[in-house]
Amino acid sequence: MKRLLVTISFTITAILFFSCTYIKKEDEITRLISEWNGREILFPKEIYFTIYGKDTVKYPMKHSRYSIVSYMNSVGCTSCKLQPHMWKKYISMLSPANGEEIPVLFFLCPTNRDELINLLASNYFDHPICIDENDTFNKLNKFPDKIDFQTFLLNEENRVVAMGNPIHNHKVRDLYIDIIQGKQMTYENEKIKTKVNVKNINLFLGTFDWNQEQKVEFILENTGDKLLVIDNVVTSCGCVTVGYSGEPVRPKGSVSLLVTYKAEQPEHFDKTIQVYCNAESSPILLKLTGEAK
Repeated sequence: MKRLLVTISFTITAILFFSCTYIKKEDEITRLISEWNGREILFPKEIYFTIYGKDTVKYPMKHSRYSIVSYMNSVGCTSCKLQPHMWKKYISMLSPANGEEIPVLFFLCPTNRDELINLLASNYFDHPICIDENDTFNKLNKFPDKIDFQTFLLNEENRVVAMGNPIHNHKVRDLYIDIIQGKQMTYENEKIKTKVNVKNINLFLGTFDWNQEQKVEFILENTGDKLLVIDNVVTSCGCVTVGYSGEPVRPKGSVSLLVTYKAEQPEHFDKTIQVYCNAESSPILLKLTGEAK
Protein backbone atom coordinates (compact mmCIF):
# COMPACT_ATOMS: atom_id res chain seq x y z
CA MET A 1 0.00 0.00 0.00
CA LYS A 2 2.85 2.36 0.84
CA ARG A 3 4.43 1.74 -2.57
CA LEU A 4 1.06 2.44 -4.23
CA LEU A 5 0.74 5.77 -2.39
CA VAL A 6 4.26 6.76 -3.44
CA THR A 7 3.43 5.93 -7.07
CA ILE A 8 0.18 7.89 -6.91
CA SER A 9 1.94 10.78 -5.18
CA PHE A 10 4.55 10.98 -7.93
CA THR A 11 1.90 10.75 -10.63
CA ILE A 12 -0.37 13.45 -9.19
CA THR A 13 2.64 15.72 -8.59
CA ALA A 14 3.60 15.41 -12.24
CA ILE A 15 0.04 16.03 -13.41
CA LEU A 16 -0.39 19.18 -11.33
CA PHE A 17 3.08 20.47 -12.16
CA PHE A 18 2.46 20.37 -15.88
CA SER A 19 -1.14 21.54 -15.95
CA CYS A 20 -1.90 23.55 -12.81
CA THR A 21 -2.73 27.17 -13.58
CA TYR A 22 -2.36 28.49 -10.03
CA ILE A 23 0.80 27.06 -8.52
CA LYS A 24 3.67 26.60 -10.94
CA LYS A 25 6.52 25.82 -8.59
CA GLU A 26 7.25 22.12 -8.43
CA ASP A 27 8.54 22.30 -4.85
CA GLU A 28 5.28 23.89 -3.65
CA ILE A 29 3.19 21.20 -5.34
CA THR A 30 5.46 18.47 -3.95
CA ARG A 31 5.09 19.94 -0.46
CA LEU A 32 1.29 19.96 -0.69
CA ILE A 33 1.12 16.40 -2.01
CA SER A 34 3.50 15.18 0.69
CA GLU A 35 1.56 17.02 3.39
CA TRP A 36 -1.84 15.63 2.37
CA ASN A 37 -0.89 12.16 1.15
CA GLY A 38 -2.43 9.64 3.58
CA ARG A 39 -4.00 12.33 5.79
CA GLU A 40 -7.36 11.50 7.32
CA ILE A 41 -10.17 13.85 6.32
CA LEU A 42 -12.30 14.76 9.34
CA PHE A 43 -16.06 15.17 9.09
CA PRO A 44 -18.34 17.23 11.37
CA LYS A 45 -20.46 15.22 13.80
CA GLU A 46 -23.68 16.83 12.63
CA ILE A 47 -23.85 17.15 8.86
CA TYR A 48 -26.82 17.03 6.53
CA PHE A 49 -27.09 16.95 2.78
CA THR A 50 -29.88 18.55 0.81
CA ILE A 51 -31.22 18.56 -2.72
CA TYR A 52 -31.76 22.14 -3.93
CA GLY A 53 -31.46 23.32 -0.33
CA LYS A 54 -34.39 21.21 0.87
CA ASP A 55 -35.33 17.51 1.04
CA THR A 56 -32.74 16.93 3.76
CA VAL A 57 -30.93 13.58 3.79
CA LYS A 58 -28.46 12.28 6.35
CA TYR A 59 -24.77 11.77 5.72
CA PRO A 60 -24.58 8.88 3.21
CA MET A 61 -22.96 5.72 4.56
CA LYS A 62 -19.96 4.48 2.60
CA HIS A 63 -20.10 1.03 1.05
CA SER A 64 -17.20 1.51 -1.31
CA ARG A 65 -13.43 1.31 -1.13
CA TYR A 66 -13.20 4.87 -2.44
CA SER A 67 -15.07 8.14 -2.22
CA ILE A 68 -14.54 11.65 -3.57
CA VAL A 69 -14.84 14.72 -1.35
CA SER A 70 -14.94 18.22 -2.79
CA TYR A 71 -14.88 21.46 -0.78
CA MET A 72 -15.63 24.90 -2.19
CA ASN A 73 -15.52 28.23 -0.38
CA SER A 74 -17.21 31.54 -1.21
CA VAL A 75 -14.23 33.16 -2.98
CA GLY A 76 -14.67 33.94 -6.69
CA CYS A 77 -17.24 32.86 -9.27
CA THR A 78 -19.34 30.00 -7.88
CA SER A 79 -20.48 28.79 -11.30
CA CYS A 80 -16.93 28.82 -12.69
CA LYS A 81 -15.54 26.88 -9.75
CA LEU A 82 -18.31 24.34 -9.19
CA GLN A 83 -19.37 23.62 -12.80
CA PRO A 84 -22.30 21.37 -11.79
CA HIS A 85 -22.97 20.33 -15.39
CA MET A 86 -19.46 18.83 -15.59
CA TRP A 87 -19.74 17.12 -12.21
CA LYS A 88 -23.02 15.58 -13.34
CA LYS A 89 -21.25 13.96 -16.29
CA TYR A 90 -18.31 12.84 -14.18
CA ILE A 91 -20.46 11.25 -11.48
CA SER A 92 -22.25 9.23 -14.16
CA MET A 93 -18.84 7.92 -15.28
CA LEU A 94 -17.82 6.79 -11.80
CA SER A 95 -20.43 4.15 -10.99
CA PRO A 96 -19.53 1.80 -13.87
CA ALA A 97 -15.81 2.28 -13.11
CA ASN A 98 -15.55 -0.76 -10.83
CA GLY A 99 -19.12 -1.97 -10.54
CA GLU A 100 -19.86 -0.20 -7.25
CA GLU A 101 -21.27 3.19 -6.39
CA ILE A 102 -18.62 5.80 -5.61
CA PRO A 103 -19.87 8.38 -3.08
CA VAL A 104 -19.20 11.97 -4.13
CA LEU A 105 -19.56 14.36 -1.20
CA PHE A 106 -19.83 18.12 -1.74
CA PHE A 107 -19.26 20.61 1.08
CA LEU A 108 -20.03 24.13 -0.12
CA CYS A 109 -19.67 27.34 1.87
CA PRO A 110 -21.47 29.98 -0.24
CA THR A 111 -21.75 33.72 0.28
CA ASN A 112 -25.29 33.64 -1.07
CA ARG A 113 -27.27 30.47 -0.35
CA ASP A 114 -30.13 31.34 -2.72
CA GLU A 115 -27.71 32.03 -5.57
CA LEU A 116 -26.11 28.62 -5.08
CA ILE A 117 -29.46 26.83 -5.02
CA ASN A 118 -30.55 28.64 -8.21
CA LEU A 119 -27.28 27.59 -9.87
CA LEU A 120 -27.87 23.95 -8.94
CA ALA A 121 -31.50 24.05 -10.07
CA SER A 122 -30.71 25.73 -13.41
CA ASN A 123 -28.20 22.95 -14.13
CA TYR A 124 -30.61 20.22 -12.94
CA PHE A 125 -27.96 19.14 -10.47
CA ASP A 126 -29.98 17.07 -8.01
CA HIS A 127 -27.00 15.41 -6.31
CA PRO A 128 -27.13 15.84 -2.50
CA ILE A 129 -24.77 18.52 -1.19
CA CYS A 130 -23.90 19.90 2.24
CA ILE A 131 -24.41 23.66 2.41
CA ASP A 132 -21.91 24.43 5.15
CA GLU A 133 -22.54 28.12 5.83
CA ASN A 134 -20.36 28.08 8.96
CA ASP A 135 -17.44 26.56 7.02
CA THR A 136 -17.18 23.84 9.68
CA PHE A 137 -15.70 21.25 7.32
CA ASN A 138 -12.84 23.55 6.33
CA LYS A 139 -12.17 24.60 9.92
CA LEU A 140 -11.71 20.94 10.86
CA ASN A 141 -9.28 20.19 8.04
CA LYS A 142 -7.71 23.54 7.05
CA PHE A 143 -7.76 22.88 3.32
CA PRO A 144 -5.29 24.55 0.91
CA ASP A 145 -6.39 27.92 -0.49
CA LYS A 146 -6.20 26.90 -4.15
CA ILE A 147 -9.21 25.22 -5.75
CA ASP A 148 -6.99 22.67 -7.49
CA PHE A 149 -6.20 21.21 -4.06
CA GLN A 150 -9.66 21.15 -2.46
CA THR A 151 -10.93 17.89 -3.94
CA PHE A 152 -9.72 14.50 -2.71
CA LEU A 153 -9.99 10.82 -3.53
CA LEU A 154 -10.31 8.97 -0.21
CA ASN A 155 -9.95 5.33 0.75
CA GLU A 156 -12.37 3.46 3.04
CA GLU A 157 -10.60 4.94 6.08
CA ASN A 158 -11.21 8.49 4.79
CA ARG A 159 -7.49 8.95 4.11
CA VAL A 160 -6.26 10.88 1.07
CA VAL A 161 -5.16 8.65 -1.79
CA ALA A 162 -4.95 11.44 -4.37
CA MET A 163 -5.87 15.11 -4.65
CA GLY A 164 -6.82 17.47 -7.45
CA ASN A 165 -10.00 18.69 -9.12
CA PRO A 166 -11.16 16.18 -11.78
CA ILE A 167 -13.43 18.79 -13.37
CA HIS A 168 -10.71 21.41 -13.86
CA ASN A 169 -8.00 18.91 -14.78
CA HIS A 170 -8.60 16.25 -17.41
CA LYS A 171 -5.65 14.13 -16.28
CA VAL A 172 -6.77 14.14 -12.65
CA ARG A 173 -10.18 12.99 -13.87
CA ASP A 174 -8.63 9.98 -15.57
CA LEU A 175 -6.26 9.30 -12.67
CA TYR A 176 -9.12 8.99 -10.18
CA ILE A 177 -10.90 6.50 -12.42
CA ASP A 178 -7.67 4.53 -12.95
CA ILE A 179 -7.14 4.27 -9.19
CA ILE A 180 -10.74 3.17 -8.61
CA GLN A 181 -10.37 0.53 -11.32
CA GLY A 182 -7.01 -0.59 -9.94
CA LYS A 183 -5.10 0.27 -13.09
CA GLN A 184 -1.41 1.16 -13.24
CA MET A 185 -0.84 4.82 -12.35
CA THR A 186 0.38 6.94 -15.22
CA TYR A 187 -0.16 10.47 -16.44
CA GLU A 188 1.37 10.08 -19.89
CA ASN A 189 -1.05 10.08 -22.79
CA GLU A 190 -0.06 6.97 -24.71
CA LYS A 191 -2.22 7.76 -27.72
CA ILE A 192 -0.72 8.52 -31.09
CA LYS A 193 -0.16 12.26 -31.34
CA THR A 194 -1.15 14.57 -34.17
CA LYS A 195 -0.99 18.33 -34.75
CA VAL A 196 -3.80 20.86 -34.57
CA ASN A 197 -4.14 24.40 -35.86
CA VAL A 198 -6.78 26.90 -34.72
CA LYS A 199 -6.94 30.06 -36.82
CA ASN A 200 -8.38 32.16 -34.01
CA ILE A 201 -8.11 31.02 -30.40
CA ASN A 202 -9.56 34.30 -29.06
CA LEU A 203 -13.05 35.39 -30.09
CA PHE A 204 -14.47 38.79 -29.08
CA LEU A 205 -18.26 38.91 -29.04
CA GLY A 206 -18.52 42.67 -28.70
CA THR A 207 -21.28 44.38 -26.69
CA PHE A 208 -24.79 42.89 -26.56
CA ASP A 209 -27.94 42.53 -24.45
CA TRP A 210 -27.14 40.08 -21.66
CA ASN A 211 -30.52 38.36 -22.13
CA GLN A 212 -29.57 37.26 -25.65
CA GLU A 213 -27.65 34.02 -26.25
CA GLN A 214 -24.50 34.37 -28.33
CA LYS A 215 -23.28 31.63 -30.66
CA VAL A 216 -19.80 31.41 -32.19
CA GLU A 217 -17.65 28.78 -33.83
CA PHE A 218 -14.07 27.62 -33.39
CA ILE A 219 -12.52 25.48 -36.14
CA LEU A 220 -9.83 22.93 -35.27
CA GLU A 221 -7.78 21.75 -38.25
CA ASN A 222 -5.91 18.45 -38.14
CA THR A 223 -2.56 19.39 -39.69
CA GLY A 224 -0.80 16.19 -38.61
CA ASP A 225 -0.70 12.77 -40.24
CA LYS A 226 -2.76 10.87 -37.64
CA LEU A 227 -6.45 10.86 -36.73
CA LEU A 228 -7.51 13.64 -34.35
CA VAL A 229 -9.70 12.48 -31.45
CA ILE A 230 -11.31 14.90 -28.97
CA ASP A 231 -11.48 13.32 -25.51
CA ASN A 232 -13.22 16.09 -23.62
CA VAL A 233 -14.08 19.79 -23.66
CA VAL A 234 -14.10 21.70 -20.37
CA THR A 235 -15.52 25.21 -20.00
CA SER A 236 -14.71 27.65 -17.21
CA CYS A 237 -18.38 28.34 -16.53
CA GLY A 238 -21.77 26.67 -16.86
CA CYS A 239 -22.86 29.66 -18.95
CA VAL A 240 -20.70 28.33 -21.81
CA THR A 241 -21.70 25.14 -23.62
CA VAL A 242 -19.91 23.46 -26.51
CA GLY A 243 -21.23 21.10 -29.17
CA TYR A 244 -19.08 19.08 -31.56
CA SER A 245 -18.94 15.83 -33.49
CA GLY A 246 -17.34 12.95 -31.63
CA GLU A 247 -16.09 11.37 -34.85
CA PRO A 248 -12.30 11.15 -35.41
CA VAL A 249 -10.98 13.82 -37.78
CA ARG A 250 -8.80 12.65 -40.66
CA PRO A 251 -5.52 14.40 -41.55
CA LYS A 252 -6.19 17.70 -43.39
CA GLY A 253 -9.75 17.59 -42.07
CA SER A 254 -11.38 19.86 -39.50
CA VAL A 255 -13.94 19.83 -36.72
CA SER A 256 -16.25 22.64 -35.66
CA LEU A 257 -16.82 23.57 -32.02
CA LEU A 258 -20.18 25.32 -31.74
CA VAL A 259 -20.08 27.51 -28.63
CA THR A 260 -23.11 29.04 -26.93
CA TYR A 261 -22.71 31.75 -24.28
CA LYS A 262 -25.68 32.68 -22.06
CA ALA A 263 -24.89 35.44 -19.58
CA GLU A 264 -26.24 34.96 -16.07
CA GLN A 265 -26.13 38.72 -15.43
CA PRO A 266 -24.73 41.91 -17.01
CA GLU A 267 -20.95 41.54 -16.97
CA HIS A 268 -17.67 41.91 -18.77
CA PHE A 269 -16.71 38.30 -19.34
CA ASP A 270 -13.51 36.42 -20.09
CA LYS A 271 -14.33 32.72 -20.41
CA THR A 272 -12.05 29.84 -21.32
CA ILE A 273 -12.57 26.53 -23.09
CA GLN A 274 -10.06 23.70 -22.78
CA VAL A 275 -10.04 21.07 -25.52
CA TYR A 276 -8.42 17.77 -24.50
CA CYS A 277 -7.37 15.67 -27.46
CA ASN A 278 -4.48 13.62 -28.82
CA ALA A 279 -2.71 16.70 -30.19
CA GLU A 280 0.81 17.59 -29.10
CA SER A 281 -0.49 20.96 -27.87
CA SER A 282 -3.31 19.47 -25.74
CA PRO A 283 -5.09 20.90 -23.87
CA ILE A 284 -5.87 23.59 -26.43
CA LEU A 285 -6.98 26.80 -24.70
CA LEU A 286 -9.68 28.91 -26.37
CA LYS A 287 -10.97 32.25 -25.07
CA LEU A 288 -14.29 34.04 -25.31
CA THR A 289 -14.55 37.71 -24.29
CA GLY A 290 -17.10 40.48 -24.56
CA GLU A 291 -19.47 42.82 -22.74
CA ALA A 292 -22.96 41.64 -21.78
CA LYS A 293 -25.04 44.68 -20.80
